[in-house]
Amino acid sequence: MVRGLAGMAGVAQSVQASSVGAQHPPEFARSDSEHDKNKAGAAPAEIPVIDMSLSCYGARMAEAAREWGIFQVVNHGVPPSAVSELQRVGREFFALPQAEKQRYAMDPSSGKTEGYVSTMQRGGNQKTWADFLFHNVAPPSAVNHAVWPEKPEGYREANEAYCGHMRRLTRTLFEVLSAGLGLEEGAMAEAFGGDEVVFLHKINFYPPCPQPELALGVAPHTDLSALTVLVPNEVPGLQVSRDGRWNDVEYMPGALIVHIGDQIEILSNGRYKAVLHRTTVSKEKTRMSWPVFVEPPTELVVGPHPRLITGECPAKYKAMKFKDYKYCKINKLPR
Repeated sequence: MVRGLAGMAGVAQSVQASSVGAQHPPEFARSDSEHDKNKAGAAPAEIPVIDMSLSCYGARMAEAAREWGIFQVVNHGVPPSAVSELQRVGREFFALPQAEKQRYAMDPSSGKTEGYVSTMQRGGNQKTWADFLFHNVAPPSAVNHAVWPEKPEGYREANEAYCGHMRRLTRTLFEVLSAGLGLEEGAMAEAFGGDEVVFLHKINFYPPCPQPELALGVAPHTDLSALTVLVPNEVPGLQVSRDGRWNDVEYMPGALIVHIGDQIEILSNGRYKAVLHRTTVSKEKTRMSWPVFVEPPTELVVGPHPRLITGECPAKYKAMKFKDYKYCKINKLPR
């Protein structure tokens, strides 16, 4: 899910407020190129669902990372109670009065690059139909609790408990995906910073939209991160692009959705694919999602792994500090 820093943190008006109108505000309209052109033809293929209790799950994950760049995992070891508590505090935060949420507004001009954003703007006046909150949850050196909401009760405890499970699951995912490239199990974790890997938690809030066919919750993009692990609610909306068409990601109770991000595509020298995805919105229901972005430290240089560069397969990507890569992508500069 995208992490654009061009938020409008100082604007008190939110998408929540816009959702009560009968007409679709023109600044939220999709561009012509973003309208779905894939309504005809065969039914979309199904996103891989991988049962981590089975012995063959590693090979299936590597295949999904090569072919799709996304998969869902079940029997992943994250307790349902930890997920439900994370969702509870997220829902209750967005139910707070707007003035309370604005206390945590992101303000890049003052150096505050985490917090609440009441709308996201993409190019000119086009906006996407989403409010969100994000902040780092690990490692301790990257965490600023001043930007974490004080309300609702239990917010900090829920995030810290869930992050512990994410760190464990991410280690496993990195090991399996490393092995799928023919590397040592620890190669990917080491390449992304080891114990200093950054975990950034985001809550996306997509309220009902009066004309959902004209809007996007998030425009098409790949994630800057190495991995993204996402909890959805029961309202569908996530779509991924494959073979020139958009495919719906089916909601599965208890499943987590794993996205391959740009940094894994780079490290794998293109063997694994960062998934191009977007979100649609509903006319009647609020959609929410809770992604955790797993990122290298900002100063870490990421490039193709040396063992994956050969005479027959030269480096396809330039090695860059993660902060430089992020700056170039956000600002649409050459990389």
